[in-house]
Amino acid sequence: MGDITLLIQRMRGGDRVALDDLFTALYPELRRIAHSRLRRGFPDADLGTTALVNECYMKLSAASRLDAQDRGHFFAYTATAMRSIVVDIARGKATERRGAGVEPMTLDEEQVRADPRGEEQILQVHEALEELAKLDERLARLVEMRYFGGFTDEETGEALGISVRTVRRDWQKARLLLADALR
Repeated sequence: MGDITLLIQRMRGGDRVALDDLFTALYPELRRIAHSRLRRGFPDADLGTTALVNECYMKLSAASRLDAQDRGHFFAYTATAMRSIVVDIARGKATERRGAGVEPMTLDEEQVRADPRGEEQILQVHEALEELAKLDERLARLVEMRYFGGFTDEETGEALGISVRTVRRDWQKARLLLADALR
């Protein structure tokens, strides 16, 4: 834990190498989080666990500054980055499916059977999450970590600085609000 804290402090101080070292140190955990997200049915077969972690790294390294206070905040940043990546890809897939300026053509049977609900669900959850953020920012962050980041209750509590019991209670509340928004 001491090494991670030191790397986060160096990163906050503007040391760009510290982010590389931090990703290297946390790579197995980041892969587990990415795998958890993708296991729940992401509609892009080309995006694997490694690719999602690498995209996350590129997104965070492109940021001018990361103000992570500790390990939990760093993982919260990664959940936000993963959400952004997954939503961008889902939007692109939805745009492709709707034509994206391409001439109409006849679909073969395999294309007709393709299930577009995965992208649509991700986009619907994203939109509902934006509405939830207007009501309660912490609930929105919690959903982001659980749904897009694949965090456990313990990891979510650590990142948000709340107890596991509060995470579970807030998760129930957020699910009810999201279910209502998704109807």
